[in-house]
Amino acid sequence: MRTLHEDQGPWRLSVGGTTRHLVLRAPTPRIDADLIATNAAALEIAERHQVPAPRLVARDLLGGAAGVPATLETVVAGSTTWPPALSAVRRRAAGAALARVHAIPLEPSRHLPLRTRPIAVDDFARDRREGRMETSPLLRRADEVIRGMAPPGGETVFVHGDVWPGNIAWADGRCTLIDWKTAGVGDPGVDLGELRKQIAITYGPKATKGIVTGWEEAAGASATNIAYWDAVAAVNTPTVLYSPLATVRRDGFLQAALERLRA
Repeated sequence: MRTLHEDQGPWRLSVGGTTRHLVLRAPTPRIDADLIATNAAALEIAERHQVPAPRLVARDLLGGAAGVPATLETVVAGSTTWPPALSAVRRRAAGAALARVHAIPLEPSRHLPLRTRPIAVDDFARDRREGRMETSPLLRRADEVIRGMAPPGGETVFVHGDVWPGNIAWADGRCTLIDWKTAGVGDPGVDLGELRKQIAITYGPKATKGIVTGWEEAAGASATNIAYWDAVAAVNTPTVLYSPLATVRRDGFLQAALERLRA
C-alpha cells in the first residue's frame, strides 16, 4: 500500500502481490465522509453513461463497526504528469472529454449537490472577505463583480468539479478523469473555467486555446458565459500562489476575464 497524496489518502493497494491494483478512499483531515460518498455517487453515474473514469469496485458508506466509510475503485492506466509544453491535440481532447461529462443532465441530489464554483472544499473568496486571508485590489474587485452578477441559469448537468492536469490521466492519446470527490451538478463552465485557469497558470494564457473548441466540437453546442466562469475559477485560489510566476499568470487570466465581462 502507498499513499497517493503526500502522507494522506487515497491509497493505492496491490492485492495479491501485483495481480490487481485498487485505490482505497477513506476520510482524511481534508476529506470528510460526504466527499467519499460524492466520489462513489459520481463513479456510479460515470459508469452508467460510459464516461472515461475509474470504476467503483466496492463501497461501505456507513463504515461498519468502526464507523469509517470507505470505497475501492479501479486504477486508471496512464500518466497524470503533463509535458513541458501542452499540445493543441491534448487541449482539444481534454475539452472533448469534459463534453462527455456535461452531456449528462442531472438534478442536484444529496451526494451530487449543486456546484457554483470548482473545488467545493475551498472558498478562498469568502476567506478573504472574512479576513482569514490577505487580499489584493484585483481579487477584491473581481469578487465584488461576481457577487453582483446573477449566476448563469439553465439546465444543470453532471460536473467533475476539480479539473486540473493532476486529475487527467493520459494513455495512448486518450484522457480519463480521476478524483471525483467534489463532483456534482451545475453549469459546464464550472469545469471549463477551472481547466482553463489551471492551464493558464501552468503554461501561460495562450495555452488555453482549444479547450473550449474541443468541448464545442464534441458537444455540438456553443459554450456560454466563459468569462464569468473564468473569473469564478480564478477568484477561488489563494491570494499568493506557489510561485510568483503562477500568481502573475492567475492575475492576468483574471484581468482578461473581467475585461471580457467589461467590469
